[in-house]
Parts: sequence; C-alpha cells; structure tokens
Amino acid sequence: MSYSNMQGVKQVKLKLKIKRVDVERLLVMASAALVVALALRGNENAVIRSEEARWEQGAATVAQPTLTPAETQPVTVYYQDGEGYLVPVTARVEKTDGIAKAALRLLVQSPDNDASAARMGLKPCVPEGTTFDLNIEDGRARIDLGKQALTCASAEAESLMVGAVTQTLTEFPTVKEVSFLFDGQSRSRLTHGTDVSGVFTSRDLNLESVTTFDPADATADLVRLYFPSASGRMLVPVTRVVYSDADPVTAMIELCRGPRPDSGLERAVPEGCAIRNVTLKNGVVSIDLTKEFMDESDIDRTQMLKALRYTAQQFPGVKEVRLSVEGQAYEIPESVTTSALNLAEEVMAYYPGVIELD
Repeated sequence: MSYSNMQGVKQVKLKLKIKRVDVERLLVMASAALVVALALRGNENAVIRSEEARWEQGAATVAQPTLTPAETQPVTVYYQDGEGYLVPVTARVEKTDGIAKAALRLLVQSPDNDASAARMGLKPCVPEGTTFDLNIEDGRARIDLGKQALTCASAEAESLMVGAVTQTLTEFPTVKEVSFLFDGQSRSRLTHGTDVSGVFTSRDLNLESVTTFDPADATADLVRLYFPSASGRMLVPVTRVVYSDADPVTAMIELCRGPRPDSGLERAVPEGCAIRNVTLKNGVVSIDLTKEFMDESDIDRTQMLKALRYTAQQFPGVKEVRLSVEGQAYEIPESVTTSALNLAEEVMAYYPGVIELD
C-alpha cells in the first residue's frame, strides 16, 4: 500500500537577494497565518482588550503554564509533508494512561494541531472532528474511526489517513498490526475506493513505486532508507524494493545510491561516497565509508549521521552503529545516538534563510 535559513540599508538603495527558493518556509508562514486568523475570528474584541491591557502594563509578558519533563512523555506521530510523504515527528505530551489515544488526537485536523504541524511544514491527515475507539490486544490494535473519517477529499487523502494512524500506532511496542472499523462498521473500501480490508503494518511506509513489485516474489524484499527533505529540515523514511538480501550491506549500498531523481528528496551522504565494508557482529553494525564522506557538502552533518544510524538500526538484533572512513574510526556524537529522527522542537526551530537584504 502506498502509504513519499539585513545586512543594512545603504543610503536609499535596497538590494533584494534571493538566497534560495524555499517554498516550504513560505507555505509554513502562510499556513500558520491562516490558522491564527481563523482562531481569532469572533474574538476580536477580546484580543483588542487583551492588547490594550498589555500595553497599559508596559508590555509585560504573561506567563503560560508549562509542564515539567517529568510530567510529559514522548510520542512519535506521522504527518503529511508537501511531497505526499508520511513523516515521523517526536513530540512530548502530558503523561496519561491512554498514551496511544493522546498520540492519535495529534493527528486530527484542528486549529491547534494545524498550527503546530504548519510550523514544521507539515499537516495532520485525519479529518477534523474524527473520534477514536481503540482496543489493543495481543499485538493488534483495532481502531474504530468516527464517521468524519469517511469525508476525506480523495483516495490519496484516505491512504495518508490510514497510513498515519497505522504508523503512529505501530510506534508503540505493544502494537504490531492494525485493523480498522469506520463508524462502527467493518468496510472493505472507503468512499474513494481505498482498500481498508485486512490488517496493516509499518512494513511499506512511503513505498517507492515499482510496477514490477510482487509481494509474493521470493526474490524481492524491502529496506527502509532515510533521506533529507528538500529543505533539509527533516529526514523522510522511504521503503525501497530490493532484489537481494534485506540486510545492513544492502541498505547501506542503497542509501549511498541516493533517492530517486523525481522523489523531491536529497542525498543522505555526499556525491561519490560509497561503502567499503559493512559487518554485523554481536549486535554492532560497523560501516566503513570512502573518503568522500568527509567532503564538504550542503548536507547537514547531523542529518547525515542520523540517516546512517537509522538505516542500519532497522534490522533485528542491531544495538549499536559504528562508523569509520577509509579504515579510520569516526566518532558519532552522543547527541546523534540518542536523538529522535525528527524532534518537533528542533524542526520548528529550523528556518533556512530565504532572502537576504544588503
């Protein structure tokens, strides 16, 4: 299933210099502005009174209640990006016994959820107003989505919704597969024909389109690769069909090959970088790369290391990843080995420059 960064003003002369076209940032700003406008509709008088009071008090900052780290816990949820990929983002939510439901609520379109996702260049995939009834037993989550889930605008939107829910739930160790009900009923297809029969797993997240791929083909297998988004703000998981063993060697070779030219994604390692050797022993994957790994490039070094780490760690039994370049050990910073793939606060803080004035 297819679930893909003034100077100053010199006298009266002002020169506008476009550093690079960053459509994503412009969309983020526009989306956030729209959400704010909608949220403020009908509350103009209250806002004006609040602003007047703020100025009368010398523009004092009003403290907002915050939760301490001990009162929160991380959850990984999946949003849609501008290229149609599902992207995992790890955020912290208030501790609760129903943590899976708390994670699912972040997927539903609403002013608050839309604004948070828009700050990352993303959007929630579940229609506004959708409710959840969730039961998890023996590794399977059975989820009943309310009738609003049947109002998706297209088959693509339906597929993204089902994929986002499946991937979010299977992030929890107690969930291996997911089955769906809609408005209390079992359905084989949704409004626009999306097949929702059977059970769903995380196996084919952002599966690359391969017309010749047959799941029953014993010579074909799948590997998960991680590539930077066009802006470099996030890493996007992609599932690729391979006709060799799905192991660390194959995965590393495919990662170095890079994303498809039409994918909208960027390379995870510098051009020309290749694998010299990959071994797996006692839970440790050791990867030796060619000297091109050290070349200067536009790829953020942290993203590069995360892509290597997450690609290697997808295989059972892998506990550690070690790197070397031309046989010389390369130390992976602890910040990389302990970090989430895409941490919400880091993605929100990342804004590459779009224009430069001088």
